[in-house]
Amino acid sequence: MEDLQTIVNDIAKKYGSKDERGTVADYIPQLACVDPNQFGISIVTSEGQEYSAGDAEVPFSIQSISKVFALTLALQQEGAELWERVGREPSGDPFNSIVQLEHDHGVPRNPFINAGAIVVTDVLLTGSTSVEANARLLNFLRMVSEDENIDIDLAVAESETEHGYRNFALANFIRAYGNLNNEPADTLDVYFKNCSIAMSCQQLAHAGRFLVLDGQNGLTGDAITSSRTARRVNAMMLTCGHYDGSGEFAYRVGLPGKSGVGGGILCVAPGFASIACWSPGLNAIGNSHLATKALEELAARTGWSVFSNSIK
Repeated sequence: MEDLQTIVNDIAKKYGSKDERGTVADYIPQLACVDPNQFGISIVTSEGQEYSAGDAEVPFSIQSISKVFALTLALQQEGAELWERVGREPSGDPFNSIVQLEHDHGVPRNPFINAGAIVVTDVLLTGSTSVEANARLLNFLRMVSEDENIDIDLAVAESETEHGYRNFALANFIRAYGNLNNEPADTLDVYFKNCSIAMSCQQLAHAGRFLVLDGQNGLTGDAITSSRTARRVNAMMLTCGHYDGSGEFAYRVGLPGKSGVGGGILCVAPGFASIACWSPGLNAIGNSHLATKALEELAARTGWSVFSNSIK
């Protein structure tokens, strides 16, 4: 296999200078202000070596990538009972679809579409205050990334709250079917702040390392979560992590991944590395246009794939 630093340098140079960059998420005004001419990539191997290039140190709003870590905590808390409230199947519809919720009687298709993540957030909020629920996820991210500087971007959270009409509709719809235990506004307060956590590619790649290591802490060898939970989370990332583009991402990249409308993608090569890539411009489905292409090239050059044991 080629030297990883050479690979990330080549990728950052190539995709950092592309003219066609996609469109930033302008339906969240605070995200519409982000400079689209940014590109970062970071790899953290199973042994802990880091390889970064481009704007890998620049914090960005991780948005739906936070759902990976929220799902991990919810599975630790609820176990298999979580699946009584949210499904495990790809949606095939936009991530904020209301039509699908009505068809499925208020049970979201999977935990990574907005409706499913709202239910997962409701699970984490039950029995806690909103401050405690946000702190739980934030502290978990600080722990797995080994960085205490990670925090919520309150300006983004406020922007989402002011313009999150569709998410309010989803939460009220779920509540009408009896699948939300807390007040919609309270659950959404936690949800918006979780999505508004700001991290860099470097921080995010470190945070995903426990999913590379079957749930273990790379420094101590202690269990961050069970191997069963880590495998379940990776499975959901592979099948549902890119909304109605999940099949295409699995076909082209072949790795579990989770995107966010902030332009980031977290990818896991089990046993090998955690990868974070960021470029703010999105494609028509809502996934980063350039980060998707960059990860396809990375997978091709490294040979990393859950569908093959061969490494170039």
